Amino acid sequence: MPERRTPLYDFHLRAARGMVRGGGDYMFPTSYTSAVEEHLGVRRNVGMQDLSSMGEIDVKGPGAERLLRRLLVNEVLDMQPGQLRYSTMCNEAGGIVDDVTVYKFSEEHFMVVASSGPRLKTYRWIREHAAGSSAYVTDMTAGIALISVQGPRSRGFLRTLVEGADLDGLRFFRFCSCRIGEVEILLSRSGYTGELGYELYVPADQARPLWDLLLERGREFELKPYGVEAMQSLRIEKALPLYGPDISEEHTPFHVGLERWVRFDKPEFIGREALLRVQERGLDRRWVGLVLESEVPASPGDGLYSIADVATFREIIETGAEAGEYEDTLLPGDRRVGEVTSSAYGPSVKKMLALGYVDTAHAWPGGNLLVEIGGRPTPARVVSTPFFDPENARVRSTPLEDEGRTAEEALHEAETRRNLPLRQSVDGGGGAGS
Repeated sequence: MPERRTPLYDFHLRAARGMVRGGGDYMFPTSYTSAVEEHLGVRRNVGMQDLSSMGEIDVKGPGAERLLRRLLVNEVLDMQPGQLRYSTMCNEAGGIVDDVTVYKFSEEHFMVVASSGPRLKTYRWIREHAAGSSAYVTDMTAGIALISVQGPRSRGFLRTLVEGADLDGLRFFRFCSCRIGEVEILLSRSGYTGELGYELYVPADQARPLWDLLLERGREFELKPYGVEAMQSLRIEKALPLYGPDISEEHTPFHVGLERWVRFDKPEFIGREALLRVQERGLDRRWVGLVLESEVPASPGDGLYSIADVATFREIIETGAEAGEYEDTLLPGDRRVGEVTSSAYGPSVKKMLALGYVDTAHAWPGGNLLVEIGGRPTPARVVSTPFFDPENARVRSTPLEDEGRTAEEALHEAETRRNLPLRQSVDGGGGAGS
């Protein structure tokens, strides 16, 4: 397939350190300065990313609500206008077609935001099921750019620019229409970083002037753009799955830990019977978080093994404080028990992190495994997720909390509150965020 370019491609080509082809065959900027610097900039101040590769699918008509109720595992009937909600869409076997966010304008008007990789597949899936439903489905992606503004200073920054919206009163996973200068935008309080943040849906032909204005006016807030490398480490610290490496039609919402957004109280949705069977018989594999004893990240597909033995032959440590002592060599078991799907260094938690699927018997926090990185067995420990800010306090912060909270302070909070539930809602639907 030929490469695809967002309306901000020319800026990325000039300013980024490199470009890489990613989901949906779009060209993405890797980073502009360094991935660690950009990551910490989002955690401490405010960062900005081009997410125009995401798909925007307009669903209108008298049958729009009924169609989405059938396609999504989550509920839309109890949504209010101005609310967005996270959900997966499943096939008849319960496999995930895509994980999406749904925006409700009215009972007859919704927007479905699809992942970059399966965007066209998702559009066709919705369009095909809309036949005879009195719902009209339009792919709006080419006409819309999506700019994400994330970080603890994002509200204070946007407050200086946005007209026609009460940012202090806009709750998590709500959206509104407003403008910046003469540009009409749709602004939602949402994001993919685990921080207070906003996503701006902008007419594609006005994206570049708005991007430049945000960069210029954001200097006093230390706003910097960030690329896909920082996006990966930010979302991995929060254990947010990405379609492709972490999610596919081979996995159900239960396997990825997304079962809290499956609404079995709905009488019908595609995949319901298959998911009920999965719930009844239990899982053979689970998606888990791992902390690696490694200086380099694992690669997608790297095998995970149980620990069989400690080698009788031991190597002498040659450098560091333990020089001259013996280093135990761990041997992997004969049977592969899982594989890594995503991995990156987490600058906020100062650990090498990974996410992956593991046989249920080995999926409990505290379990020790080995991951084969570059042919060498490396210790890995299963831990609870998310790795960073497990109470999701940062995404729900109030205007009084906007200034002065550093990533280190939030991490200290997380470490002192480990008894609280670790996996709270990071999006709407059936919980405190809805």
